[in-house]
Amino acid sequence: MEDPGARHRKQMQENTANLTGKQAKVLALLVSGHSIEAAAAAGGVNAATIHAWLKTSGFADEYRAARREVVSQATATLQAACSAAARTLLAICLDREAPSSSRVSAARSILEFSQKGVEIEDLASRIALLEAATGDARP
Repeated sequence: MEDPGARHRKQMQENTANLTGKQAKVLALLVSGHSIEAAAAAGGVNAATIHAWLKTSGFADEYRAARREVVSQATATLQAACSAAARTLLAICLDREAPSSSRVSAARSILEFSQKGVEIEDLASRIALLEAATGDARP
């Protein structure tokens, strides 16, 4: 099984290839949740320097790309837990020993998520048809 952080570390290395060593270190600190002040102290630079870097397209682009990758990894982790969450909702919904308020809440969630899923699939299908009709199909 692949190390879950390996992809993130590889992406971070690619993101920081065009940065100086200090910029790469500060970028890693920022995307791991450090404040600008804390990243500046740990990175050996002034906070004003980081603010200036964030105004340059190169560093700002790398920062945005790194943040997108962090969010993408978090989203993948949550998506992997969807089956377990669905089983939990179903188990609560079917558990006659569970409080009725819990069963109703689980049932409502199942219905709402199911309806949203159908709506999203319908919209995706309609968009695909429109893109095909206009010759603007995307992968």
